Amino acid sequence: MDLVLPLGYREQDFIKACARREQWAQKFLYEEFYGSMMALCLRYANNNDDALDILHEGFIKVFRNISKYQPDTSLSSWIRRIMVNTAIDFYRKSIRRRTDDIDAAFDLSTNEADAVSQCSEQQILDAIQQLTPVYRAVFNLYVIEGYSHKEVADVLSITESTSRSNLVKARMKLKEILTTRKFGYDEER
Repeated sequence: MDLVLPLGYREQDFIKACARREQWAQKFLYEEFYGSMMALCLRYANNNDDALDILHEGFIKVFRNISKYQPDTSLSSWIRRIMVNTAIDFYRKSIRRRTDDIDAAFDLSTNEADAVSQCSEQQILDAIQQLTPVYRAVFNLYVIEGYSHKEVADVLSITESTSRSNLVKARMKLKEILTTRKFGYDEER
């Protein structure tokens, strides 16, 4: 388990208290994981409001399914998986999938230096949020969560080649956004 429980509580007792919907236990769990899960949700969302919607929906699922949690496994990983799946569900509900062909992506690759290395965490997060929902979902699942293109394709109901194409385009768009900011061409901010 990844959290420090109040004195006198074992993990099993804490999980049972959450399953009984005891407010102190639910509040403790929410507060303990709020920061890391909000950061995850922000990567999938268009803005803070959408991220909060994903986060709250995810915690509702956590509390509804806490009795299914297997003791002696990572609670953090279990909650993270629920949040990622909730973000994917949010993505599916909020957009019509836009797919692009892989043939167009071959011309987009480059050997230029990485634009991300000079940027702050907030600048990178802002740039990710500017991606289209499909690019953002593919980027997060592949780069951040470590899914394979086959897994991304299965989760998003797209082809593997579309996943690859969208990843290339997402990276190019992120580079464009971050490079523009680095050299001060972004007039909106």
